[in-house]
Amino acid sequence: MDRALNLDRAETFSFINPWIRYFLFFFSFLFWVFSLLIIAIGVYAKAQKTTDTVRDTFLIDPAVILIVVGVVMFFITFCGCIGALRENIHLLKTFSLSLTLVFLTQLAIAVLGFFYSDQTRDALGKFMKKAIVHYRDDLDLQNLMDYIQKEFKCCGWNNYTDWSWNLYFNCSFENPSTERCAVPYSCCTPIPGEAVINTMCGFGVQTQNYLEATKSIYPVGCADKAVIWIESHLLLVGALALGLALPQIAGIVLSQILISQIQDEISSVL
Repeated sequence: MDRALNLDRAETFSFINPWIRYFLFFFSFLFWVFSLLIIAIGVYAKAQKTTDTVRDTFLIDPAVILIVVGVVMFFITFCGCIGALRENIHLLKTFSLSLTLVFLTQLAIAVLGFFYSDQTRDALGKFMKKAIVHYRDDLDLQNLMDYIQKEFKCCGWNNYTDWSWNLYFNCSFENPSTERCAVPYSCCTPIPGEAVINTMCGFGVQTQNYLEATKSIYPVGCADKAVIWIESHLLLVGALALGLALPQIAGIVLSQILISQIQDEISSVL
């Protein structure tokens, strides 16, 4: 009787923990759905493009970046979903290795960005200069610059005169544009109780000195504002970095545990 009971227990025993298996599956499935959302947003943004200017100014279209990131996420999370559901060691190893590579790449970028902060700032400056130059050529760049300037309460990269890089806002006498020597309205300080946004509030500002400009716009460049924001929100930046790293570390650890359990299960059968 006892021998039969022991045999029955041996037949029903499994090295694979179902909680780990299904948690990894739902974890991967959640990010798999998120990857589809990113791809959809990227495809929609690409379809809404009305000009080809971005191809001449950026190595990769921002919409294409979203699509590529979404596709990579889709592949990785698909391996995690199916690997956990079907207990497939090869897919789980692919999932774990891919997550490890992504995590190490992000870590390397963060470390290099910290130790080479001046070079990082120069690279961001070049990107912002291109965004300013082509501000009127692409709606995505326009929305990006407007968002940055409104959120950080800044104007330009170094200061508000950077908008002379733009063909329409250039302050040269040869410029026939009605926006000559102006800055975008996103540089303007909001007026309390203003019902309608005055999109012409930045006209002629580049001809004014710093003190005069402060009466109508945010004269400080976004580079300095970004540094100030990061220094005053170090806890938030750290929390965001941790929030990005933890799901990846959890996926790597859980997949490795499940791989080990599957291998033990196979060894017990052989």
